[in-house]
Amino acid sequence: MAATPVTNIFESSGPRLDPAVRLDAGPADIAELKRLLRRGARVAHEQFDEDTHLDEVIPKPWGYEYRAFVDEFFDFWALHIDAPHSTSVHVHPRKLTYLLCLGGQGVTTGLGGVSIPIRQGSVVRIAPGAFHGTRNAGDEPLELIEVESPRNKFDLMRLKDDYNRAGTAYESTSLETPRHPMRKVVAFPNTRMRTRTPDGRFRFELRTGMDVFYRRRVEDLFHIPLCVSGAVYSDVEILTGRPEDTRRVEADKQYLCVSRA
Repeated sequence: MAATPVTNIFESSGPRLDPAVRLDAGPADIAELKRLLRRGARVAHEQFDEDTHLDEVIPKPWGYEYRAFVDEFFDFWALHIDAPHSTSVHVHPRKLTYLLCLGGQGVTTGLGGVSIPIRQGSVVRIAPGAFHGTRNAGDEPLELIEVESPRNKFDLMRLKDDYNRAGTAYESTSLETPRHPMRKVVAFPNTRMRTRTPDGRFRFELRTGMDVFYRRRVEDLFHIPLCVSGAVYSDVEILTGRPEDTRRVEADKQYLCVSRA
């Protein structure tokens, strides 16, 4: 079985450093996707105004996840993976995904033996159609942010799973989150977000590029541009808080900033 292509572009090709590791779909991914489709697997579609349970905490056998931000193009989810658990090996046939590590240690695997270590500050770009799964490889919870575009939480097919969920659809149950719930963002149409994680450890803020440029903070972990071009071209330039990341924000863009509370 051919391995899923992986590209490490941490080394700068110029003055701009991109710390992402790219996990692309390869022949093995296409073959597995075809097999799933022949067995009857299908991609569902999120109904934006009806699937309201997605704004609450979704319990998982490996921990839990919850939506942090959503608009017409982007959907950000926070994952809390307990040790020593792991997500399923699954695929998003139509959706681009970035995995951002807020804390803990883990490993994201693809098909054919691909293994990508992740730690705080890591960025993994997962192309549509690339099978992947993530395991907590440490003793503490693994905290991640998934940046997904286009928005469709049900764009999911599970191939393998430690909890007998292979072949099943996305969860339909949720838990209410009275602390730091999702709220409408008045200044932006069809946009909702949390100000903090339900446990209060991390903060989410909308900031202009100009504000980020003049007020870089030591607690900042990621600056994610909310730009239509990133969704259209499937290429989102996510800035990290790591000292070696010397890229500059763009003043005319709006950013979702993730920081330690």
